[in-house]
Amino acid sequence: MPDPRIVPFKKKKGISDDLFQRLLEKGKDHDISTIYPFDPVKIVIAEWVNLKCRYGCTRYNTNWSCPPATPGPEQAQRIISEYSLALMLVGSKNYQNFCLENTKKRAVQVRCWKGTIVMERMLFLAGYYKAFSLVGECCGLCKQCSFPKDCRFPQEKRPAVESFSIDVIGTLHNLRLATQIALNKTDTFNYYGIILLE
Repeated sequence: MPDPRIVPFKKKKGISDDLFQRLLEKGKDHDISTIYPFDPVKIVIAEWVNLKCRYGCTRYNTNWSCPPATPGPEQAQRIISEYSLALMLVGSKNYQNFCLENTKKRAVQVRCWKGTIVMERMLFLAGYYKAFSLVGECCGLCKQCSFPKDCRFPQEKRPAVESFSIDVIGTLHNLRLATQIALNKTDTFNYYGIILLE
């Protein structure tokens, strides 16, 4: 009888229906409602995304999950090319002032962030030893990031999807997934994470 403590590592096997259902259930606990498996070649890497981080976001150079602390576009492309499977994680929320920095927004960020990390861990323990998360939005684990000092949560530190120069809208288009931008305070908005797998 095989030793139950030994994890049989996976390579290019896809995901079983049982594991996929367990991921969906775990995701629901963390406001992640849908998971789409896809080929990572459909991920769109674009230089302009990094410009949006550099010139359009207050988190630039202040957060461990954001540039310049994360890989640039060329390195991100090389990293993604080492994977043969990806999971698109989709969550949605509806609350006023979602575009402002506030306690409620941070609570959503942390719940989704932790859910993504938990699912990455589940996949690792199921044998997907290369599993790695790119989380939705920037890190909210700390009210104020310790950057450039050491991260307070190094085991949960992950790059944000956009910090990897991923064009989320272009990637969703490649996957033929519809999305729309929340224009009003009362609109539901979606947020996206990705887990890379072999």
